[in-house]
Amino acid sequence: MRKIVHRHLGKVVAGAAIAVAGTAVMVGITLPGTAGADETGGKTGARAGQQAGQGQDGAVPAGVVEQAPAQGDKGKGGDPLTDDEMKRAEQIAASRQLLKSAENVDGKRGPQRLTVDLADPENDETDDPSAPRRADVTFYDYSNDTLVTKTVNLDTGKVEDTGVQHGVQPPLSRAENAEAATLLIADPLGKGLRADYKDATGKELTSADQLLLNGAVYRATPGAQPAALDKCGEHRCVRLFPKVVNGPWIDARSFVIDLSARKVAELKRG
Repeated sequence: MRKIVHRHLGKVVAGAAIAVAGTAVMVGITLPGTAGADETGGKTGARAGQQAGQGQDGAVPAGVVEQAPAQGDKGKGGDPLTDDEMKRAEQIAASRQLLKSAENVDGKRGPQRLTVDLADPENDETDDPSAPRRADVTFYDYSNDTLVTKTVNLDTGKVEDTGVQHGVQPPLSRAENAEAATLLIADPLGKGLRADYKDATGKELTSADQLLLNGAVYRATPGAQPAALDKCGEHRCVRLFPKVVNGPWIDARSFVIDLSARKVAELKRG
């Protein structure tokens, strides 16, 4: 039977989904079942699951992109992108200017890589078996809180379209969840999380690697939470759902981590 740690952090987390109270809008809140957060295929969570071309901190590696990398393994038609295609698309999308000016979730140079997905074909290419394969690559730039999307033509090795949006908050990457946990663990408000972890394991919680992590984007409604969180939505903010590796969930719903400001705040209790 699944155990839930709640001695220090409040209400019991029941079942596989969490009911969220308050007026803030939560985006994409889903908790896994008893198997834990994404526990298939070996250990995952903050420690693993590094995707192709992504460093341990989730950032695009700093460097100079002189030309498009050589083509490796290619898919066909509407097949999912291969690992080679994903890596190549990311390298093409990460322009010299973006690598130099953007910041990732750790505050290091280079944008935070979020996703690499197969792009939809153009209207006149829907039934064309020889249509070029394209990839949509999304980055988050923490230097100015912008979502950058680049459409890469994998046949020509060129960026065909670039979009920049403010106030758009797609689902969080593993690296962002891990950084949110790191900030919460180190903050005075994380004392309950640390205490619950010690209750469950007998060990000190010092690193995000000790937890399996799910997180949801938090958007603020002015006046409904501490003023420190009023910019959530413009800033990239996280509400975490941590789980002890091979152990219970820990209820951390009372806290929101503003990754843009690198601050932790506690929600008002109703």
